[in-house]
Amino acid sequence: MMQEFEDYYLEAIHEKYAWRLCDFCTINDERLKRYFPQTLEQNLTPDLSKYFVERKVKQFQEKNEFLFVLKEKKNHTLIGLIYVKELDWEKKQAELAYAVGYQVAGKGYMTKTVKAISQWALEELQLKTLQIIVHQSNAASIRVAEKSGYTWQKVLIAEHTPPGESPLDMELYELHA
Repeated sequence: MMQEFEDYYLEAIHEKYAWRLCDFCTINDERLKRYFPQTLEQNLTPDLSKYFVERKVKQFQEKNEFLFVLKEKKNHTLIGLIYVKELDWEKKQAELAYAVGYQVAGKGYMTKTVKAISQWALEELQLKTLQIIVHQSNAASIRVAEKSGYTWQKVLIAEHTPPGESPLDMELYELHA
């Protein structure tokens, strides 16, 4: 899947993005460390990113997990990530997780991206339920979920444990086909 928007485009992870992914993660380490600690940890050096991307490309091909990158059109800088993960093919359900770089935060890129990926997952993958799990303090992510048609379902008790912190309760939002 490749989709163009006004200032950026969205496409599936590819081996050629290892260096750019390393740059994105190290530049945005403060934004990623709490909710994307594994992605950050696995992309701290170009070599780590190379292995990470190889794994993600394979998972994409095997339909176990789908990672997409957002890239600016002007200079092709990687500015965001969006995962379709935790796939349950029997239930026809998956979770979306996303992160955007500080340089484009608040510009509406992620809302457009979540809408596009949601449509793709419902139509192409034939999923019936998509989930977004977010902490109540992340107002921007909650806005993305709500503007993308997701509705609040419930609180997930002790759902996520950031590095060096106690488990956090998270909010579950869902979109149904």
